[in-house]
Amino acid sequence: MKKGRQGKFKERSGHIERENKGLEIREDVGKPYIVLSLKDFENTQGQTFEQWEKDELLSLAITKLQMVCSLTRQEATRQQIIKEYPKGTFPPDSDFYHPKHIAPDIAWCSMHIQGKECVIGYFTDHIFNIVFLDQYHKFWKSRKRGT
Repeated sequence: MKKGRQGKFKERSGHIERENKGLEIREDVGKPYIVLSLKDFENTQGQTFEQWEKDELLSLAITKLQMVCSLTRQEATRQQIIKEYPKGTFPPDSDFYHPKHIAPDIAWCSMHIQGKECVIGYFTDHIFNIVFLDQYHKFWKSRKRGT
């Protein structure tokens, strides 16, 4: 068999393989980094992506989510980037309701984008399932401090 251009390819068991040149091997391969899912996204409560884009929040959210994807679930919760609430607890005074298509025993989570704006979801293993965009902090209301 003829060698490929400039001898970069080698024949091996009837297959052609390319030589590895300068490939970097990461030592943290297999670490359960956070992965995002939008399959359960609810656009009938909270805001839509279009609303967040109009209010110049969508790019901020995507940048924060990209950063979160370089962490494990444990790292994100330990650093309080994502706050995980007790399993099976839906916020009592929420302006949101628990969607029928989501199991009742999940542990809801919130991630602040800036100020009061939050992305709300839950984890399945290391997958963060985004459910709501909460621009006005109406999912898990907190009392004002110092008043």
